[in-house]
Amino acid sequence: MNDTRDIELNEVGVLKRREIEARILAPLVEALGSEFGRERVLQIVRETIVGIAKDQGRQLVQISGSNSLQQFAVVLPSWTKEGALEIEVLAESEDELRFNVTRCRYAEMYESLGLSELGAVLSCGRDAALIEGFNSNISLERPQTILGGASHCGFHYARRNPASSGDKES
Repeated sequence: MNDTRDIELNEVGVLKRREIEARILAPLVEALGSEFGRERVLQIVRETIVGIAKDQGRQLVQISGSNSLQQFAVVLPSWTKEGALEIEVLAESEDELRFNVTRCRYAEMYESLGLSELGAVLSCGRDAALIEGFNSNISLERPQTILGGASHCGFHYARRNPASSGDKES
């Protein structure tokens, strides 16, 4: 449900929100990891972030009124706000969205905080779950990420069944 708090939260860029999250979660993950085991705590954080991202994908459909791949492309600027990402679009159609992230200030921020591993969970780990919540007939292939040491992040979204799409067109 959207209310004025959601609107106010969206006024803060996603990059700044991820930094705030990381600065709060990092000491919690460390403390809980010492008590219960780091891998188990990271697994719980990962599962929680995936659930949040799926919910956010469903919310995007409600807000935009469509779960088409073209509508998903419309929301890309919210992630690139304030230069957070520099992207190079390689293909964009009703069946495919392919782009490279050539600069990721999210990765730069996590690395500067010494939190690359947590950054991969908090940011990169959302991508597949977000699109699944948005439209389960759209797949994401992302073979590499900047946080994983690559020169760029490669994103390839594609409709699984282009001929018999279940997309809600608006």
